[in-house]
Amino acid sequence: MTCSQLHELIPDYLAGSLARAAQDEVAAHLVTCASCQQEVENLGSIWTQLGRLPMEQPSEAMRARFYAMLEAYEQGLQREQLAPSMSERFNVWLERWWPKQPAWQLAFAAAFMLFGIFVGQRFAGPSQSAGAVAQMRADLQSMQQMVALSLLQQSSPSDRLRGVSWVNQMQAPDQEVFNVLLQTLNDDPNVNVRLAAAEALGIYGNEDLVRQGILAALPRQTSPLVQIRLIKLLIELREKNAHAALQQLMQNEQLNQDVRKQAEIGLKELY
Repeated sequence: MTCSQLHELIPDYLAGSLARAAQDEVAAHLVTCASCQQEVENLGSIWTQLGRLPMEQPSEAMRARFYAMLEAYEQGLQREQLAPSMSERFNVWLERWWPKQPAWQLAFAAAFMLFGIFVGQRFAGPSQSAGAVAQMRADLQSMQQMVALSLLQQSSPSDRLRGVSWVNQMQAPDQEVFNVLLQTLNDDPNVNVRLAAAEALGIYGNEDLVRQGILAALPRQTSPLVQIRLIKLLIELREKNAHAALQQLMQNEQLNQDVRKQAEIGLKELY
């Protein structure tokens, strides 16, 4: 054992709280080290004198003041627990009204940003930078896209319908949004959601990706309602490549008669 190690153990050694093995090591070191032995004796003397000091007893006045302060503290603590602070009440209110699902959290955030842009345009002074407004619009567009994509991935058909509605509010959806809408059109198990996706895609029919996606989706559909809507969209878009797809569709002997009639109209319109 080194001298520095022994110095750390002196208080426990004097108090008699060392383990048997450690106490033996300290005793063995003291036999061979006069300086450590002297230090232990000096500290031991101080330790002994401290032990002889009488225990101070608080006066009755001090005891009364202590318990009065303790009682006041406990009462204040109880009032704080029963009456939450303004910030805590606001947090409770916000937690009650703030939506739990991330998709709706994004929707609320986008709505607040849209409101901020409206207020800024109404009340901003002439010194406001046009670049800042443009950046806010870009941020809003990005947030709208995140909300739409998130809602379109939800398990609830009503949420997915709201996702399509968010796409309709966007000024310039990017390719990722179009791809998700086309996937929804092809694979969504709910007919109403597929119809809504078809309507949303029709708004952006000037995009080649959308036109080709609608054309490719037609033979994959099994719902007559969706088939008829896609045929009408192809007619409205004047998609010449739809001629072959409509002819192929009519070769299906089990094709719904209303769909067949609409396909015949499409062939005449697009000839």
